[in-house]
Amino acid sequence: MSGHSKWANIKHRKEKTDAKRGKSFTKIGREIAVAVKEAGPDPASNSRLRDVIAKARSNNMPNDTIFRSIKKAAGELGAINYESVVYEGYAPGGVAVIVEALTDNRNRTASDIRHIFDKNGGSLGATGCVSWMFERKGIIVIEKTVGFDEDAAMMDALEAGALDVEDAEGVMEVTSAPSDFSKVYEALEKKGYAFLDAGVQMVPENSVGISAENEQSVQKLLDMLEDNDDVQNVYHNALM
Repeated sequence: MSGHSKWANIKHRKEKTDAKRGKSFTKIGREIAVAVKEAGPDPASNSRLRDVIAKARSNNMPNDTIFRSIKKAAGELGAINYESVVYEGYAPGGVAVIVEALTDNRNRTASDIRHIFDKNGGSLGATGCVSWMFERKGIIVIEKTVGFDEDAAMMDALEAGALDVEDAEGVMEVTSAPSDFSKVYEALEKKGYAFLDAGVQMVPENSVGISAENEQSVQKLLDMLEDNDDVQNVYHNALM
């Protein structure tokens, strides 16, 4: 991560989520629906659904809401027509951006995403133009609450199957292989740790700094992408 904390980027997303929780829950509900359609409503046999449930819980989505969403999706399988689409491009200053969307109208979403990039001085590219700079990983951010024992937390994470643990200001960042994310999350959840963020994410191999000249345009582009109803996740390699 080029010596900087992943939490810097996660924290920005989290603050927006807290300010717009209803919209966030709607997007997570859409992810639940797609996961249920893909492999059924039982998280024990549906790894994608397990991952989405962990993400929902880290975003403070109530259990009742989560399981209502699963039940609703299971009863509406024929009506769910969302398609997963990934867009790649550059924000000003050469910042690499990956956008993951779930849409029922591919043409509308493509047009919206291209407009956002163009309006803010970015450029939408071809598939694969920036994804080679990222690696998919499970990321769990643990809050250092009162009495937090860093050594014990590190051992718990590694024993649960984590690949790496990083100390950062006020948090501990746990990294896992995507296939082990749910297992690590559930083990740490049983230990009673408080999570600030969790999910399988695209993590940049290296990050780039932003000039003062480009900072506002980059931030506006990322904000507009995250505010789009079809966009589920936005990843970038900017040092924010």
